[in-house]
Amino acid sequence: MSSTKYIKDIILKNSICHSSYLANLPAIQYLMKKKKLSLTREVTFFVGENGTGKSTLLEAIAVAYGFNPEGGTRNFSFATSNTHSELYKNLIITKTDFAKDGFFLRAESFYNVASYIDEVGVTHNYGEKSLHNQSHGESFLSLIQNRFSGDSLYLLDEPEAALSPMRLLTLIAEIDNLVKKNSQFIIATHSPILMSFPNAEILEFSQNGMKSVEYKETEHYKVTKFFLENPDRMLKYLLDDKNSE
Repeated sequence: MSSTKYIKDIILKNSICHSSYLANLPAIQYLMKKKKLSLTREVTFFVGENGTGKSTLLEAIAVAYGFNPEGGTRNFSFATSNTHSELYKNLIITKTDFAKDGFFLRAESFYNVASYIDEVGVTHNYGEKSLHNQSHGESFLSLIQNRFSGDSLYLLDEPEAALSPMRLLTLIAEIDNLVKKNSQFIIATHSPILMSFPNAEILEFSQNGMKSVEYKETEHYKVTKFFLENPDRMLKYLLDDKNSE
């Protein structure tokens, strides 16, 4: 994979007011400094610690592209809580092509999306069964397997929140299948399993800014590997410190 399909650049039009909480997020600070974030692969991961602005940036990209802030397709029109930031108003999205379809899938508001699907009566597009009548993980995969097709743009915000390790492997296979059908993904995640997807670009946000990193260089991979190889040592360190207080 050498080029993106639909989103090429995310450009910040104007500076963010320094009194805004957005100005304190590393992902946004990077945009304020560089003015542009270029995507170079069909699959891009936003990774980093909590509070680095991964989901905030992904949400703003989604809304600037035309998706509903709480998730869904570009045709979804509902709002249960107006909590998204104003960042999207300050972004320009440059496109290499027009996506036939797409979906903004976020774990945080998936319940609201499932309710909207029931309300408008389009469950036939999502496996003929209400997403509410399935487990959280089953409904996530049901949506992806039944609603996602090719030639589309997909923005996923922490999909691992609903999925077991085995189901994450299934998701990797689904992403691969959709990439082969001319789709593009931007995914905010903490999952070292998911970010192992071959040939993806991993953009890691931290207090030092943003950089493109190899899979095994990510903090997520290093911490998970160390813990799995040394669980007793890690737990002793963590729990003995607490018990001695």
